[in-house]
Amino acid sequence: MLLGSAVHQTLGQPGRKAGGRGEAKPEALRDEARPARQGLEGSGRDDLLTQALASANMVNAWKRVKANRGSAGVDGRTIAETAAYLRTHWPGIREALLNGSYRPEPVRRVQIPKAGGGMRELGIPTVTDRLIQQALLQVLQPMIDPTFSEHSFGFRPGRRAHDAVLTARRYVQDGYRMVVDVDLEKFFDRVNHDILMERLSRRIDDKAVLRLIRRYLVAGIMDGGVVMQRYEGTPQGGPLSPLLANVLLDEVDRALETRGHRFVRYADDCNVYVRSRQAGERVLNGLRRLYERLHLKVNEAKTAVAPASSRKFLGFSFWYGPGGQVKCRVADKAKETYKQRIRQLTRRSGGRSLPEVVERLRTYMPGWKVLPACADAASVPRTRRVVASPVACSATQALASGYDDVSGIAGVGCF
Repeated sequence: MLLGSAVHQTLGQPGRKAGGRGEAKPEALRDEARPARQGLEGSGRDDLLTQALASANMVNAWKRVKANRGSAGVDGRTIAETAAYLRTHWPGIREALLNGSYRPEPVRRVQIPKAGGGMRELGIPTVTDRLIQQALLQVLQPMIDPTFSEHSFGFRPGRRAHDAVLTARRYVQDGYRMVVDVDLEKFFDRVNHDILMERLSRRIDDKAVLRLIRRYLVAGIMDGGVVMQRYEGTPQGGPLSPLLANVLLDEVDRALETRGHRFVRYADDCNVYVRSRQAGERVLNGLRRLYERLHLKVNEAKTAVAPASSRKFLGFSFWYGPGGQVKCRVADKAKETYKQRIRQLTRRSGGRSLPEVVERLRTYMPGWKVLPACADAASVPRTRRVVASPVACSATQALASGYDDVSGIAGVGCF
């Protein structure tokens, strides 16, 4: 590994004094939520930065950043170029992190189209800052995540979107057939830094880590070569953003739990299930007050109190089968998005080799493999009807069926 030598050569140097409360117990995690495992030299809550910068943790963080790929930040360095850069510059960066003088680079503004129209704004940190954030995440996640509500499912270890959907379906089956479907207006752009940091300081007391996280929040945004200061918001694109979002919104979860409500939250999507429209309106008024306390705004145009069968949640909708049994299906809009994406990935004019097409499908398909566990099979989109190339169609069908090995398919022999 390119970064490995730099990490092993420098991260064993003396730094802040380590504590001795023992390593946080690791859990089975996915994506960017993998915890630090071996090599954490003391894991006292007053020593989190030393844990994050420990050699083994940094190597694991680099593996995650490299696996997630991603584009360059404002410094223009790709992952490979950053690895070469860190071979000589990491000792100085590490020292700056430990003595508190490190300043993160601004994030690079990127806008991507939303499925429902409009644009979603992302902030892409440099690869170096993604590495540092990932290292922090691996130490903070095992400590903070167990304090979150069991009704929260988004970006958490061992929890997936289809778990949230199945929980929601159970509430509807139990007779709570009206839903308070709340949409927050530009949530990630409106996060108040002072409120977020105050809530975070209730969970961790390492001042060095809190100072570094605040610097990431205020690092600024570069657009068209111009750096703009940021006074609120946590840009989507950094490894820490989902964890920080859950820290802030957990306060709303706890308030709903105290009132005994049945609800499901996935990131900033929150659905509360009640028995009547009148009860739903009361809950919505209470939620408006809770979000206002956090300086967040409810998007009134997209928020509603309505029958659960008339709303979609995380790409699914509910319907009633024989005997009043609640069933789940893939929402029409989600199916169309899936079909368009498959057509785009497999079109003959794409200028990509078949192995490249299969690799792209391999990264896109896993989320759709779990659909039969959530939805009625008839509602799951059929890939054979939308894939352009016959060979790509066979590979896509194999991936959709759960077979990762597609080497037996003609033309995909390199796998």
